[in-house]
Amino acid sequence: MRSVIDVPDLSPEELEELMDTAEDIIANPAKYSEVCRGKKLATLFFEPSTRTRLSFEAAMYELGGNVLSVTGAGTSSAAKGESVADTAKTVSCYADIIAMRHPKEGAARVAAQNASVPVINAGDGGHCHPTQTLADLLTIRREKGGFNGLTVGLCGDLKFGRTVHSLINALSRCEGLRFVLISPEELKLPSYVKNESLKKKGIPYTQTTDLEGAIGDLDILYMTRVQRERFFNEEDYLRLKDSYILTPEKLKKARKDLCVMHPLPRVNEISVAVDDDPRACYFKQVLNGKYMRMALIMMLLKEAGRL
Repeated sequence: MRSVIDVPDLSPEELEELMDTAEDIIANPAKYSEVCRGKKLATLFFEPSTRTRLSFEAAMYELGGNVLSVTGAGTSSAAKGESVADTAKTVSCYADIIAMRHPKEGAARVAAQNASVPVINAGDGGHCHPTQTLADLLTIRREKGGFNGLTVGLCGDLKFGRTVHSLINALSRCEGLRFVLISPEELKLPSYVKNESLKKKGIPYTQTTDLEGAIGDLDILYMTRVQRERFFNEEDYLRLKDSYILTPEKLKKARKDLCVMHPLPRVNEISVAVDDDPRACYFKQVLNGKYMRMALIMMLLKEAGRL
């Protein structure tokens, strides 16, 4: 059974196809309004979420389908000690497709190995978040017209930021890209991500702690929050949480066509004063995520013979 747990589960051709489908949904929403009539999506969210959960649910509703929802381990049999494997087997009896978020790395893969319906990873701990990456890719393509030759700055928590890890993995397949990795020393991109996605492929990158010094060279600036929930030590979080705050003043040094992105939620790493800047694209990302999830749901249901 085909599932999507990480970005490499989708070929470059499939990513292009999903983006093309999303563009068609944007242009012709009525064409897709009954595609999933009678089908059910189960959203199993064992970790807090607003955008991802609601966008999956909105995606299914806008395709004419229905949603079964679990929000929080305390509201499900996980609170009684049920395993992820058993949960996946059980929910497969009720739903045609599952979207799952879990705080433990690898939980979505375990679910996919045991479910009899497709599973979409909606975020597993600090590991990866493939559908956020789909939203990111569509946003970049719509704002920049393509991917090749871009200079992409990733700023903030690059150590625990699963959205960053997935996006680097996806963009490393494009040609002529350069990455600028901006973070405190304690939150640098993990070596395994650098080795697998950048060094092995000969993709140029620089590491710096200086956002203001780097911002003028960027086509894309991908801001991330410092994630309190990934820290074992509250003191470390408080020391690092305000490492980077993007303000209109700092944007004066940036290109006029810079695309500012953020997977959200933000805390204070982007000033609300930036929201009115035409370069702010993070709320466009939110909407693009819904369209890409619609495209992915349709693709997996068709491959599973359920559409």
